[in-house]
Amino acid sequence: MKSFIVVVMGVSGSGKTTIATRLAEARGWAFQDGDDLHPRENVEKMKSGQSLTDDDRWPWLRRIAGRIDDWRMAGTGGVVTCSALKRAYRDVILGGRPGTALAYLKGSRELIKQRMAARTGHFMPLKLLDNQFTVLEEPAADERPIVVDVAPPPDEIVAAIARQLEDR
Repeated sequence: MKSFIVVVMGVSGSGKTTIATRLAEARGWAFQDGDDLHPRENVEKMKSGQSLTDDDRWPWLRRIAGRIDDWRMAGTGGVVTCSALKRAYRDVILGGRPGTALAYLKGSRELIKQRMAARTGHFMPLKLLDNQFTVLEEPAADERPIVVDVAPPPDEIVAAIARQLEDR
């Protein structure tokens, strides 16, 4: 399979880290949890239950874009997680970069709310989920997203993404 840089996107609790980690391992590609690139101020703001503003997000998105550019320059494949809720955000991280793909983990508010309520140790509080769905601009056809349902087991989701990557 050709090397790609894949941005795994979706609202908090959609399974981005689980899916991206498994996809990277299955393909022998690098992995980057986009949350780890947030400035500390962003993490503290979210922990306190405050939604990030676009101004909060721009430096974070540029860091993700920089990681993608590093992988592209090195000629390696990679998988990075990023909520990428708005088209403008995706334009920053993917905008015109060849060899990149967007994988959108799509799920119902109810299912994702259940998953968020069951997880521990994550900085994103459940009360911010509604805001994420409000802000979400689902990827348009011209973004050529790989859209996968989050309900199946993770290995099935990873396999679905891999199959669609092979067609590119």
